[in-house]
Amino acid sequence: MRHRARGTLRVRRTSRRVAAACVLALVTGCDLSGPTFPADPDGTLERVRADQVLRAGAAPNPGWVEVDDGRPTGREVRLVEEYAESLDVEVQWTVGTEEHLVGLLEEGRLDLAVGGLTDQNPWVEKVALTRPYVEVTVGGTTEAHVVMLRMGENALLTSLERWLDEHGELP
Repeated sequence: MRHRARGTLRVRRTSRRVAAACVLALVTGCDLSGPTFPADPDGTLERVRADQVLRAGAAPNPGWVEVDDGRPTGREVRLVEEYAESLDVEVQWTVGTEEHLVGLLEEGRLDLAVGGLTDQNPWVEKVALTRPYVEVTVGGTTEAHVVMLRMGENALLTSLERWLDEHGELP
């Protein structure tokens, strides 16, 4: 019986020490929560917010992206600008072909790109695509439209997809 009491005392002391260590860690500011998910390995969303600039690419595609005097316009351009406004950042536009924009995304020189792109995108091995945010019927075929982003930057992708879920329907 006497041994059992000592064993109980040891357990209580150990429990108190563990509890004290946890309180100390919390008080000293240790982050015990672990990594934040989703994460951007290259910190794209954090950089966009810090620099207050979203670097966007626009591939001309009638009805989706038009270029007037080098400046992109159109419904997808408005969509990106409204998303940027929700982040309280400005958009820095680069106009180019899809192939050129994919290269810039891969190099990390762009954050996202638009241009009437569909989920049947030939660049799917090189870039990330949002979930389709709008479907349109063209010539009897349904097209599901997406936005291209840099591969692996999941916090930006998640942020954009959540925003598109609420605002993605185009007029």
